[in-house]
Amino acid sequence: MHYPSITLWSDASFFSPYAMSVYVALTEKGLPFSLKRVDLAQQEQHDDAYRALSLTCRVPMLQIDELSLNESSAIAEYLEERFPAPAFERLYPADREKRARAREVQAWLRSDLAALRAERPTEVLFADERFEPLTPAGEQAKQKLIAAVQRMLPDGQQNLFGEWSIADTDLALMINRLALHGDTLPVKLQHYAAFQWQRASVQLWLAESGKTR
Repeated sequence: MHYPSITLWSDASFFSPYAMSVYVALTEKGLPFSLKRVDLAQQEQHDDAYRALSLTCRVPMLQIDELSLNESSAIAEYLEERFPAPAFERLYPADREKRARAREVQAWLRSDLAALRAERPTEVLFADERFEPLTPAGEQAKQKLIAAVQRMLPDGQQNLFGEWSIADTDLALMINRLALHGDTLPVKLQHYAAFQWQRASVQLWLAESGKTR
């Protein structure tokens, strides 16, 4: 099979949860790709060369043939359309309603729970850093996350929709901001996030970041 030329641009430290999401999506699809780094600490995302490629001057960015695309959920949806099942693995459920729910989960995790993302940054996941106890705002976001997952995840089920989707990786990452920090969580959430974290594509990303679990 002929594959297009694909490049994933990530932050240099591999701390971006959104670059991880795209890395997992590409890996699950079985697509060969090269990986390039952008040093955000040195503001390389604003260099002329990167600005010429990236509409938003952000990471991740996917280059595929002549297309350059930012925003991880947009990239995942593009990959799902361009490399569809059954020739390639699914990133989203086959069922229309479950697929809509998976996209809802992705959009929610990217637009809400700001206090949780700020107080439990991805340094928890990829550098074993520890931070102060959650503020009231952080605790409120934590409880909102717990309540949503308790509603969505059926008891005894290891994936949200009965089959893995990219939303599972994104959700497990958010839960693990707490679980890997040692914050108190229901056992159901701990087991779900731990199971998702052992997926081969996630472990490959952790190896890239120098952090395997």
